[in-house]
Amino acid sequence: MSEKQFFVFGAGYSGKAFARASRDGVTIRGTTRSPEKFAVLGQAGIAPLRFDGALTAEIGEALKTTTHLIVSVAPEEAGDPVLGAAREAIAAMPALEWIAYLSTVGVYGDHGGGWVDERAECRPVSKRSVMRVAAEQEWLKLGQEIGRPVAILRLSGIYGPGRNALVNLADGTARRLVKPGQVFNRIHCDDIAGALWHLAGKNSGGIFNVTDDEPAPPQDVVAYAAGLMGVEPPPEIAFETAQLSPMARSFYGENKRVSNAAIKAAGYRFAFPDYRSALDQMWADGSWREGEPRSPIKRAD
Repeated sequence: MSEKQFFVFGAGYSGKAFARASRDGVTIRGTTRSPEKFAVLGQAGIAPLRFDGALTAEIGEALKTTTHLIVSVAPEEAGDPVLGAAREAIAAMPALEWIAYLSTVGVYGDHGGGWVDERAECRPVSKRSVMRVAAEQEWLKLGQEIGRPVAILRLSGIYGPGRNALVNLADGTARRLVKPGQVFNRIHCDDIAGALWHLAGKNSGGIFNVTDDEPAPPQDVVAYAAGLMGVEPPPEIAFETAQLSPMARSFYGENKRVSNAAIKAAGYRFAFPDYRSALDQMWADGSWREGEPRSPIKRAD
């Protein structure tokens, strides 16, 4: 993949994980709103550029040699900010082979705890998920117009170094909220990276749920992490009595089990198929704290 050049709009937590899993000789450029984050992106192997909703000459030049475009920017009420600023430039990219758009399993809304796959009806509940559905359609439409494959990655709850139940227990913010029957899927950031590299290696388009094998009650994850740390888990709190922000409460209004069969059928094998395997490794090697050194995941090109 040494001839490929990647550009990541919104090189945040997932984008940096993608870059850390890179191999020598691959060019990765990525954007951030804050120049203060340039150094952090550079440490992850990303050549940083600033994008605050406007297409700059520097970004325009970078897009001319980009072969693989990854978009990880949340939509806004006015629409997808990347398409709003750069649709014409993207449509005219001479070297472009493949586009990936990072979305969310939130587009499915509530399915009463039932299983959903990529063929399931999207029933977005929150405004942010309604906007995600619209953004997905716009990217798929663009791909059809310019004859390029578009991969939509619908991600579940993202965790990894610096963002996990071990960190929450260590800093005293972990809670065990219990809502009977409630489950969530999760995805380790390294598997987001792995799925992106896998799909990019084949220029595969389509819609893929990138999520773990095991939808599980959130309180079970906290209890498991506490067991690894050798500490007492926080007491269980009934969901009805919990004080939550409107956004946090909205997450509990959607209950579903998300299938990852399609990405597996495409040939991807998860590094962390469930939360236990991920927490076990992060605890064992100390990578649960953000910034700790860790080996890049193995991936197939």
